[in-house]
Amino acid sequence: MKFHSQTFFQQTAQIAKILDYSCVEKIAAALAELRDRGGRLFLIGVGGSAANCSHAVNDFRKLAGIEAYTPVDNISELTARTNDEGWATVFKAWLITSNANKKDALMVFSVGGGDIKRNVSANIAHALDEAKRRGLMVLGIVGRDGGYTKKMGDYVLVIPTIDSQHVTPHTEAFQAVVWHCLVSHPKLQTRATKW
Repeated sequence: MKFHSQTFFQQTAQIAKILDYSCVEKIAAALAELRDRGGRLFLIGVGGSAANCSHAVNDFRKLAGIEAYTPVDNISELTARTNDEGWATVFKAWLITSNANKKDALMVFSVGGGDIKRNVSANIAHALDEAKRRGLMVLGIVGRDGGYTKKMGDYVLVIPTIDSQHVTPHTEAFQAVVWHCLVSHPKLQTRATKW
């Protein structure tokens, strides 16, 4: 009898073996250039990916010396905008108020990547349109086929689907694996971890 945990972790190992490492390297180089030009990194995501954004902001700031922010860290503004303007535009409005510009970059953490037509993570899709309108570089770590993020992004890593029942847990877990790879990358890491 095969345990669920055995299956899940074997799938995790399989994903790690077939990731697009060249895309990860391109994201690392793009982030190094972002830091060198004094640009800011804005991270957006919803659900578990939102929690990943919050953690990643800490790591990009502390370990890689990149000025990074996420609107999900400001629950007051996020909920006020949702109440007054609607959920679909909260990230777009945040980029506008932040005066995001061509020196900056937007990084998307998402399982589906956003889809306006299906009204799934439409706030991500609207933010992508605003980012492109403002000339931001767009990076992403997404699942499935990458959705709107893959279509609009400059460097977007799609986490391979090994099991359609585990797309969300594998994608959200690998967002963390990949950003930890990035902040410990020789091109990016400026400060050692404590342990």
